[in-house]
Amino acid sequence: MMLCAKTYFLVTGTAAFLHLSAGKQVDGLLKTKGSSLCSDDQDRGEQRWRTSGACTCVCSLSADTCSVLARALQDGAFTQVSLSDCMLSEEGAKILLTGLFGNTTVKSLDLKGNNLRSAGAEVLGKLLARNKTLRRLVLEWNALGVWEEAFSVFCDGLASNNTLSHLDLRNNQISHHGAAALALALRHCDSLEELDLRWNNLGLLGGRSLLEALQNNKSIVKLKAAGNNIPSDTLKALEQTTGHNSDRQTTLRENHSRTQVLSREIQSLKEEKGRQFLSLMETIDRQKEEMGRSSRSASVQISHLQEALNERKSAVKALTAKLQMAEAALALSEQKNQSLGEHVTRLKAEEDQEREKQSRLRKKEEEDRLLREGKLLREIQNLTETNGQLRSKGEELELRCKSQQQQIFELKQELTNSTAELKMRLAQADDRLEMEKRRSKQALEDSDSLRQKEVEHVSRRLEESERQLQERVLKLEEQRIQLEEEVSKGKAACVTERVHAEEELGRVRSQLRLQEQERVSLLEEKLRSVRSSLQEVQLHCSQQKQTISELQARNSQQSMETDGCRRRVEELQQELAGKEQERVAEVSRVKVELQEQIALLQAEMTAQGGLKAKISALERELKVRGSNHREALLDKESEISSMLEKLRLKEAEIQRMREDEAHRASCLQSAILAYVQGSPRK
Repeated sequence: MMLCAKTYFLVTGTAAFLHLSAGKQVDGLLKTKGSSLCSDDQDRGEQRWRTSGACTCVCSLSADTCSVLARALQDGAFTQVSLSDCMLSEEGAKILLTGLFGNTTVKSLDLKGNNLRSAGAEVLGKLLARNKTLRRLVLEWNALGVWEEAFSVFCDGLASNNTLSHLDLRNNQISHHGAAALALALRHCDSLEELDLRWNNLGLLGGRSLLEALQNNKSIVKLKAAGNNIPSDTLKALEQTTGHNSDRQTTLRENHSRTQVLSREIQSLKEEKGRQFLSLMETIDRQKEEMGRSSRSASVQISHLQEALNERKSAVKALTAKLQMAEAALALSEQKNQSLGEHVTRLKAEEDQEREKQSRLRKKEEEDRLLREGKLLREIQNLTETNGQLRSKGEELELRCKSQQQQIFELKQELTNSTAELKMRLAQADDRLEMEKRRSKQALEDSDSLRQKEVEHVSRRLEESERQLQERVLKLEEQRIQLEEEVSKGKAACVTERVHAEEELGRVRSQLRLQEQERVSLLEEKLRSVRSSLQEVQLHCSQQKQTISELQARNSQQSMETDGCRRRVEELQQELAGKEQERVAEVSRVKVELQEQIALLQAEMTAQGGLKAKISALERELKVRGSNHREALLDKESEISSMLEKLRLKEAEIQRMREDEAHRASCLQSAILAYVQGSPRK
């Protein structure tokens, strides 16, 4: 049986799927191991093979089938493994998960509804610690959180894993202890992005531990914690932290893309500069070679002229005219050098102006930063003052509650005393009645009349006491209503303060974004200025190339003239004897002129080297500015995080005060109900 591309191993009733990657042939895998699967249960007739590329098992997975699947997972190249609702035993789960320890292809594992317990949690922890390719793990409808030690082992494996990005732990009976262990793991796990903890038993403590863990973890973007008896404010705080993490990741991605674009542009500029430099070096080398050739040809000509040359006066005049032309060319080259020097001075002045602008901008940024720090300090002082006022109000409310509790205690004592007196009186009346019955029937009538009188008197007293107590209860209810109104006012003030704080945070974020946009625009303008300077340098290099071409044309003209001179020399060999000294002087002059031209070219090369050094300095300044910009962004992010932490702490304090007030109100209500129910009725 040949299995290529994607092959599925189906288990009917247990829904187990094993996906093989494309191009992987496992013809002997299911022959050998599948035959061992069927040999165990062949007598019962509960399994059958099909040659269409799949195996179907009617019974559930046994330990032997799990061992075969573990070997297949070790040898195969599966990318997804789904074993949902298989009800695996602990031994089978251990065998299957140990088969995934050394696997490097499986990226998704689904173990939904397998009732995994302590052993399964420990093996899963070892799997997460060893496997480095698993990305998605689904553990819905299991019992991993019942055993705390095994779940802590699972959390340790999760902390040491750096590849898992999606984890599903729904309906696993995780308590607040398990949530604390999971929070410790999340502090060290930087790869997890999505976490599903719905329908567990985390509670208030578990929600707080998760919130503390998310303050240190910046990678989790989605966290689902519904159905865990977590208060709404902690759920909102968790959503806010995940939202901040997502915003932070988006900003980091944008900054990374911007830095990549800037680095690419700078790299392209560097490549263009390198190409220009190489072209200049090539042209200079060519000029040197041509000058060497011309010097060699001149030396050859001089050797021929030394043998026999005698120029005429017309040739001398022509040479003098040529010398004048060369002097004019030298004057032009000097003017060009002066213009280049003026251009260099202009560049220096522009650099000084840019430095002054940068210093001014830095000073402005420092002043703005100081103003912002002052505003933040003032806001913090205002918040501390409001917090102190709220604390004083809470203390006053506590004192009022204590006084009310003392009044209630005194009322209870009075009730107990009155009930005891009534009981004593009733006992005395009963004794008297019995004595009077024994004495005589006539005394019974008298005692009945007396008893009726006493009962009426006692009932009157009880009615008066009940009226007094009802009046006190009404007063206490009025006081409770006043306290609830004060608490509602405090809550409204807290909500308004929170809204103001959120608005201020939005303003600060908008200001930061505007500042970032302004800085990016400044950097773009600076890049444009650098590009314009580069264009000017290119124009200067083109002008130098034109001058070099002119010099080459002049050299070609001089070579043509030397050819004519040779012909004339051959005709006038007899007349050169008297003019040898003049020829030597003229040759020396020509050598001096050539040396001066070479010196001018070298000076131009040095000027180009200075321009290149300036360009490199400007690039360094750009890098320094980019680093300063990044540091400023990091500082602002740290300030925003500190402000958010302060807001969270204040919200936690407000929540605690609300809980304390609710607890006190419930205690008062229970005491009043107990008092009303315990009061004697007629």
